[in-house]
Amino acid sequence: MEQVNLTQNQKPDWALFLPAVSSFFISGLGKQREGEEYFDHARIPAGFNGDVEKLNFLNSREGLFTYKWGLYSAGHANLDPTVDDHCESVVRKREVGTFMLGDSGGFQILKGQWPADWKDPNCPKAMAKRKEVLRWMDTYMDYGMCLDVPSESYRNTKAFNQHKIRNLADAIKATHINNEYFIQHRSGKCKFLNVMQGLTHEDSDNWYNEMKKYCDPNIYPDNHFNGWAFGGQTKIDIELTLKRLVHIIHDGLMIKGKHDLLHCLGVSILEYAVLFTDIQRAIRKYHNPNLVITFDCASPFFSAAKGLAYHNTSIEHKKKWSYSMDKTAENKKYATDNRKFSDAILADGIHKQFTDSPVTDRMLIKDLCYRGEGFIGQHGKETKTSWDTLSYTLIQAHNVYQHIKAVQDANTRYENGVTPAMVIEDNFEGTKFGDIIDEIFSLNDRQKSIELIDRHSRLWTQMRSGSQGLSGKKTVNSRTCYSKFFEEEHTPTVQDLSEDDDSDDEISKALGEKNVVKRKNKKSGK
Repeated sequence: MEQVNLTQNQKPDWALFLPAVSSFFISGLGKQREGEEYFDHARIPAGFNGDVEKLNFLNSREGLFTYKWGLYSAGHANLDPTVDDHCESVVRKREVGTFMLGDSGGFQILKGQWPADWKDPNCPKAMAKRKEVLRWMDTYMDYGMCLDVPSESYRNTKAFNQHKIRNLADAIKATHINNEYFIQHRSGKCKFLNVMQGLTHEDSDNWYNEMKKYCDPNIYPDNHFNGWAFGGQTKIDIELTLKRLVHIIHDGLMIKGKHDLLHCLGVSILEYAVLFTDIQRAIRKYHNPNLVITFDCASPFFSAAKGLAYHNTSIEHKKKWSYSMDKTAENKKYATDNRKFSDAILADGIHKQFTDSPVTDRMLIKDLCYRGEGFIGQHGKETKTSWDTLSYTLIQAHNVYQHIKAVQDANTRYENGVTPAMVIEDNFEGTKFGDIIDEIFSLNDRQKSIELIDRHSRLWTQMRSGSQGLSGKKTVNSRTCYSKFFEEEHTPTVQDLSEDDDSDDEISKALGEKNVVKRKNKKSGK
């Protein structure tokens, strides 16, 4: 299998998926590329010719597959640019022409991992952290998100003593403080996105009305934010997404050359890849020809932490679309097995079907299940698992490839008439989702656009029920045909995963070893 160039496969008018890169994934690769022998040469699969840099998809020359876009979180990063950290090399010293969007670390605030009184503008810890995050983004990121304090922080009562956020008003106040700091101190090297939060339509409206000024060139002519990032309910509820975009456009805050990027945080629903493409095309057509819609998820990395490998993608007409994964090979008996990985797992019934990636195509099953009987780990005892750090890295790379490929395949099939059940509206037989979106954004009247969105309320309800719903999990659809559209024989999918836990920590637990990956976000950047 020759190198697969997923960058070239990405059509310019498609919405763009950004893999939310794990710090575990890049740590070992970074050390190896900087001259450390983090992975024993004899341990590296023979099919890689001794070079784990082949797993670095940001390297267009050496990667087994190449894809020039990604997202990396300040919450996982070493925020001190004065320190030459080999763990960060893949991001810090990435190839010219690649693109990296920086997540600000709001999740770490939500979880209480960045303790501070965030609503106090003079809190020393908060002041230090927002300074570190801004400096890091200005140094390494192409675009970055403002340091938002997520609206759901107040619901995480376990972390209250760490973030001091009691209600939505506190989250808004804290985000105002951070936004003002970024506005005043940004260098201009990194472009910034205004993050929208809110768990309900009302909360989302309140948040937007409070924060929209930071994108307004009339208020901040020289240093306004350069686009938008949708979090909370705005990213997943298409009705709310569309209404928010209508207001943004008619408020003059989606201007060519000034607001050219819209990002949707943590979207793992395959159907949304084509929905975002339809929205992007319509906004480009009528309002901002430069707009790029991006979306991310960490599922390829998190699923690997659970021992799951992507094995199939389902993209069928009038059915639910999904990426499917399952527990893959993990057994010490394979440590001396020289069969090709995919041949072995199919022959032994581990997977009923399995699609090779450029990674697994070059692997033997012993390359994954490396630790055999009697293998002694760092703790001086025999390891419980046959996997080591490279095993997890291999499956993460495989999963990333399959996720990107699935998103691109979904867009291709959608263009060829394959339509997911989620967007088929019974009341408007023959009406395409893209046509509805085009009409919404073609109107020059804000109220008429909103009224048109309201006319299709049944469709938006259907779509929520067919995705993750208002709560962030699957909800029950009141429609009698729900089962026809959405209930199928269950196979684990990306949407079944909860990413509340950290994937790096999950891997460390599985390996039973301490300090498998440096967790810099918990140790003041060191």
